[in-house]
Amino acid sequence: MKYLLACCILFLFSINARTQTRPKIGLVLSGGGAKGLAHIGILKAIDSAGLQVNYITGTSMGSIIGALYACGYSADSIEKIVSTTDWDLLFTNSASLRSLILEEKDEYDKYAIELPWLNRRFLLPGGVLESEELWLKFSEFFFPVHNIKNFSKLPRPFNCIATDVATGEAVVLDSGEIVSAVRASMAIPSVFTPVDYNGRKFIDGGVVRNFPVSDVKAMGANFIIGSNVAGGLLAKEKINNVFQVLMQVAFFRNDADFQAQKKLCNIYIHHDLADYNMASFSSSDEIINEGIKKGDSVYATLKHLNDSLNAIYGTSAIKKNLLPNIDSVKITAYAIKGLVRTSEQFFLNRILFQNNQWYTASSLSADIRRAFGTRYYQKIVYSLETLPDGTCKIIFDVEENPLTFAKLGINYNSFMGISLVGNLTARNFFTPYSRSMVTINVGENMRIKAEHLQFIGKYKTVSVAASTQAEYINFNSYNNFVKDGLYQQGYFLGDLHAQWALKSKYSMGIGTRFEAFYYKPEITSKFELRGSNSLVNSYVFIKLNTLSNNIYPKNGTKVDLEAGYVYDQDPKLKYLQDGQPITNLDSLGFNFSNFIRTRLNIERYVSLTKKYTLFTQEQAGINFNQRVNILNDYFIGGLNYTFLNQITFAGLNEATEHSSSVATFALGLRYEMYSNLFLIGRVNALYYNFIGSDNSPGNPYFLSGASITLGYKFILGPLEISAMYCNQAKQVIPYINLGIPF
Repeated sequence: MKYLLACCILFLFSINARTQTRPKIGLVLSGGGAKGLAHIGILKAIDSAGLQVNYITGTSMGSIIGALYACGYSADSIEKIVSTTDWDLLFTNSASLRSLILEEKDEYDKYAIELPWLNRRFLLPGGVLESEELWLKFSEFFFPVHNIKNFSKLPRPFNCIATDVATGEAVVLDSGEIVSAVRASMAIPSVFTPVDYNGRKFIDGGVVRNFPVSDVKAMGANFIIGSNVAGGLLAKEKINNVFQVLMQVAFFRNDADFQAQKKLCNIYIHHDLADYNMASFSSSDEIINEGIKKGDSVYATLKHLNDSLNAIYGTSAIKKNLLPNIDSVKITAYAIKGLVRTSEQFFLNRILFQNNQWYTASSLSADIRRAFGTRYYQKIVYSLETLPDGTCKIIFDVEENPLTFAKLGINYNSFMGISLVGNLTARNFFTPYSRSMVTINVGENMRIKAEHLQFIGKYKTVSVAASTQAEYINFNSYNNFVKDGLYQQGYFLGDLHAQWALKSKYSMGIGTRFEAFYYKPEITSKFELRGSNSLVNSYVFIKLNTLSNNIYPKNGTKVDLEAGYVYDQDPKLKYLQDGQPITNLDSLGFNFSNFIRTRLNIERYVSLTKKYTLFTQEQAGINFNQRVNILNDYFIGGLNYTFLNQITFAGLNEATEHSSSVATFALGLRYEMYSNLFLIGRVNALYYNFIGSDNSPGNPYFLSGASITLGYKFILGPLEISAMYCNQAKQVIPYINLGIPF
């Protein structure tokens, strides 16, 4: 290699001897999805060798890494950026749960299928990613060079390759918005949406030219270093199915181009990453380490090249801080494109935009996420245009969501059985700035819920919601941890509440609900009740939600606190002992007088490492001044919250125990064994009956239990298979859950 390199240096010297100009070094980074992260190792070797790169080209992931390097980020900085990026979030259409307004968080990412209503029909999902978070993250990365529209003026001249959808030709993107250029270069067909750029529509450049060596040569490079992570065509013995045959045919043209491009490299670096694929972002650290190893193996060659050039042409001064020092801009003008169903004032109020103010990249992203979190918008991107006085005009490019969606999901639970869950959500259906929805659970247990949520006020931070719910479910009764009966419970709810949302994290409010219950034994037990009861509950509440996502959150806190006054109970009940009516009701000690009801649930998640997440849960339910009354008790058991007044507890089935005063603490650890495959351990302890009917100390009981769960996150939601054990019940209980309960 050194002999060949020496020949190359002599050749370059002969070319440049007359002018004594230092040869220009070109760097080419191929596409390859997650495997493209290995390019970072080559950049680290280049930086360590002190080699000055004059021109950069890249395709797809190579365009992302190459653009960052061209803007002036060091290899170490790029490694840090990549290692701390949530790739799972960037490569989905999901938003960070933290960006959503609090009223939307419980419903978000809950259904397997969402069908938008457009042109008088529901459309099937397109299966492609727009990824708002990807756009925003790119805008943050490239904020320091927002004022550079000619990529040859970047600290390291750069261009990237995309494919014109209309003609199928490879197009060099070398001017305009670098965020859009990079996004276009990586728009993998059928995965990401095409990008409109300078009047044309583009997809991933890797379709036609995945290794753009000739393009860096055209920029003026005399000596070219090429880093390739693509595997090329499969060997014949590895082609075993129709899909692989189709992929092989699709890459015929690309491979022919690659062979021609490879010959133009002076130093060609191939990464052997057969154990990874384009989607292996969960193995980003391992891929980067493989790239670093490859970089170490070529470091001596790169160092020898730099030393040789310095010996011939003299040492060139290398600036260590190439990235422009621009962390904020003053915005004095704005334009908004794409608004149809929402007004400009609503949009500006949601992002809290103020003209003639200074903004950072992170503050702009936070403001845009605030508007995106209303679910009125599918995409919000921005560009900055420098004005003559040095301030900026911001241009928002907005794509609105359809106002109506039909949503479908499947849920199976050991308690609820199998269910098909359907939801119809419409915005602005009855009134402007409102959300109306109907959800129905069809299966072994029937449920239906309707809600209308109306936003009011200038900034739409105050809302009023009216809802109603009806259900008919079966649940077992227990005696000393043993099943002894089966009940049918009918339930009706009417609720009206108002809340004030403070930012997107927490809210407080007040409301009143009417509840009615109906009980009928299906399998008789020793003690039975049948009939109905109704009550009114006026309450106040506080909610906090900073979870990173609804399913398997890695960090954040969720708090639900409610305190209410229960009154106007109307019991119409019959009690039986061994099948005989109990005529002396005073002997039961039941009383349906007014009382205070409180409920608290706190969940905390802390990411210990990339694979391990620690979580805790505290629950409490206390009825003050309530005489013994089974109907208003809290019911203990189950791993998932599925019905009113439930306190979950690992170790017991739903409603195994009940009490008017309960407090429990759970500690768990979640380990991601492979991408989306989790092993979850949980232990918990519970006290109940610790407060008597006159608020004096009661006769407390203690329970302890644990569970082990194998969970898999896929399109239908989480699939969890668990085994639970309670030390007091002394039995192992299986528990299965698929999807998110109603």
